[in-house]
Amino acid sequence: MGDSEATTVTPIVAFFNNKGGVGKTSLVFHLAWMYADMGARVLAVDLDPQANLTGMFLTDLEMEIVWPDRAEDRSSVLGAVYPLISGTGDIAEARIQNCGESIGLLAGDLGLSRFEDTLAEAWPRCFGGDERAFRVMTAFHRVVTGACRKFRAEVALVDLGPNLGAINRAALITASHFAVPLGPDLFSLQGLRNLGPTIRRWRTDWISMLEKAPQGVFGPEDLPAGTIEPIGYVFMRHSIRRDRPVQAYARWMDRMPGEYSHAVLDEQVNMPEGLDFDTDPNCLALLKDYRSLMPMAQEANKPMFKLTPADGAFGGHQSSVQACYWDFAKLAEGIGERIGVSASWDPC
Repeated sequence: MGDSEATTVTPIVAFFNNKGGVGKTSLVFHLAWMYADMGARVLAVDLDPQANLTGMFLTDLEMEIVWPDRAEDRSSVLGAVYPLISGTGDIAEARIQNCGESIGLLAGDLGLSRFEDTLAEAWPRCFGGDERAFRVMTAFHRVVTGACRKFRAEVALVDLGPNLGAINRAALITASHFAVPLGPDLFSLQGLRNLGPTIRRWRTDWISMLEKAPQGVFGPEDLPAGTIEPIGYVFMRHSIRRDRPVQAYARWMDRMPGEYSHAVLDEQVNMPEGLDFDTDPNCLALLKDYRSLMPMAQEANKPMFKLTPADGAFGGHQSSVQACYWDFAKLAEGIGERIGVSASWDPC
């Protein structure tokens, strides 16, 4: 991939699970670095009010600069949408943090939770064609797509919080695609049963609302299509024994293909006999728990697959670093195929 200005709409991929603790923030962080390694220009977007993705990219000192005392002065997503929260105007231009030659960050903000009530109130008013309601509901879309154009991003990766609230609803109608990080446990299985029907309802409602959008106010690029196309799921942090998941986890992993098909894709057919997570086309990857690599990566402010002996990754750690690189490279390539981004890696 080159860094020439894209002529097509940038794919916006949200990583979402209403169950927390599955490693989605780490997944977005590592995929951003991997796509950059593959030559893509990447925009990482932190729409989780916990702002953990921002904390992975920026140092404490850098975050202090991004988060001055006055919300309207912040170089974060909050600063961009604050005029709508305060009722003083429309969105402000997003300020992008450069986190490397090919990675831009739309920084998150703990204060973004203040936008929740505004978004919740705007959603039903869109059915009546209220102009301000549409400005509120399209704020994330206009901020993110504007930043994509400014940064010349070829892909945008969005980190969301673990809930089915108004912020995530507005963020998901912005997304062209979404992927579901899962843990091999009962909580993730139950989460799929909540997530799938809810997203389908949001999609249907938003498409109906678009028919009520005020004429002549918004350009075609200002209104998200609300496609929210599912591209698959990623198993995170499964333990392995002899290259196979341990029995306690395998029990839940074996049930995920059928549950994803029914809950997320709304497919009411029986799964083909013999289909499991190894052969399920909706399973994007099984990512191992790299144990001691993550604390080193957090200390070094870099992805696990870029750790060196200078970061403490000695001896056997280096084989884990290399395995981690290939795992994320294959995942990035697989996602790229599904969203129309030409990502390639050299396994040699």
